[in-house]
Amino acid sequence: MSVPELFADLVHHLADRLEPLAGGWATAAAIVLFTALVRLLVHPLSRAAARGQRARAALAPRIAALRTRHRRDPDRLRRALTELHAETKVSPLAGCLPSLLQAPAFLLLYHVFSSSRIDGEPNALLGQQLGAAPLGGRWTDALAHGGPFGAAGTVYLVLFLVVAVVATLGYRLTKAQLAANPLPATAPDGGTLPGAAAITRMMPMVSFLTLATAALVPLAAALYVVTSAAWTVAERALLYRLPAGAPAAGR
Repeated sequence: MSVPELFADLVHHLADRLEPLAGGWATAAAIVLFTALVRLLVHPLSRAAARGQRARAALAPRIAALRTRHRRDPDRLRRALTELHAETKVSPLAGCLPSLLQAPAFLLLYHVFSSSRIDGEPNALLGQQLGAAPLGGRWTDALAHGGPFGAAGTVYLVLFLVVAVVATLGYRLTKAQLAANPLPATAPDGGTLPGAAAITRMMPMVSFLTLATAALVPLAAALYVVTSAAWTVAERALLYRLPAGAPAAGR
């Protein structure tokens, strides 16, 4: 049995369990539940990334002292900073792991809901719907059949509204966190990080990429993206709680 077939069976199983509560939306609810399970599995890594960020913030005074002490000796500064990060075991890549580990789940979901057949058999999941919108369909399909305010188009309008709310919350949260803990302008080895200021300006806007993604991928994959984005906002608000008196977003 192939991985796509195993995944399709998992979605069918979850939908059967959820049907008494969700009715005709059981498959959509199964995708939301699947997304939550994936995020729950990578949550320990998210917690580790949060600890890493706090550790990096705690290192800031020691890094500043090393830069002052070795300001005339760049090679010695790079060695000292490398030793400091090795000693404290702070990895700059820790924050990327949760996103990287989610990618296979999203790609698998995208593949299954983009395929008319799975292991030679018709893909029954494509016939499942969220309201009037097929889970295997895209926004362009809804526009072609009824327009933006048709039955399927209305489903997407509600979805986009949810995405906009989640993205706005993510935008404000990221701005507040960057204001409290700015990105370093230098690399761990003492070298300059080009474009650090531009990255700081652009990072909050990344939240709104979810809107473009939801408009382009199959509806099932859009549900994954929206659910994961909402989880991310809630998780970051919990794990990266700002200290009292931190600057508010938008100020």
